[in-house]
Amino acid sequence: MTDARLARQIAFLLEIDGLKSVLRQSHLIDLSRRENDAEHSWHLAMLAVVLGEYATEEVDQAKVIRMLLIHDLVEVYAGDTFLYDTRGVAEQEERERAAADRLFPQLPDDQAVALRRLWDEFEERRTPDARFARALDRVQPLLLNFYTRGASWRAHRVTKAQVLARRQLIEDGSPALWEYIQVMIDEAVRRGYLLP
Repeated sequence: MTDARLARQIAFLLEIDGLKSVLRQSHLIDLSRRENDAEHSWHLAMLAVVLGEYATEEVDQAKVIRMLLIHDLVEVYAGDTFLYDTRGVAEQEERERAAADRLFPQLPDDQAVALRRLWDEFEERRTPDARFARALDRVQPLLLNFYTRGASWRAHRVTKAQVLARRQLIEDGSPALWEYIQVMIDEAVRRGYLLP
């Protein structure tokens, strides 16, 4: 390759292909297997397209989609952290920041800075775009768990209290989605998908 910029971009794109091999705890709706991080990111982008009207504040939909597509790229190196793994969650920020420091500089400088800023914005949740993106990141696995009859909730003996402890991220980005999820959580307990 003679174009160094293009070569770096292609190398980065090949590196993040590893996201397809990072398995999450959530199962696909058909229960055939666990979801991978790339599928999760795509599904979140679709949630942003379809559910954008439920954001607490006006958001830049294209920016939210970009955030959702890059937010888990660091998991190529850091791996996925199950939300209800308290030890893993305690170490998650440090692992993911180190992964971001390693991953984004593989791009040309301008793109490395832009994507890292977007990733940092998502993590810090200081903007309406980031708060809505983070809300969707919490909503999607809840939907998958409910519609797989609590597959990963039951496997890990997750309780309603554990799920409710994460409510603020959803409520900050979308009270309307939180209301929907709250009803769904109560129904999950009633059906035995989630421990009371």
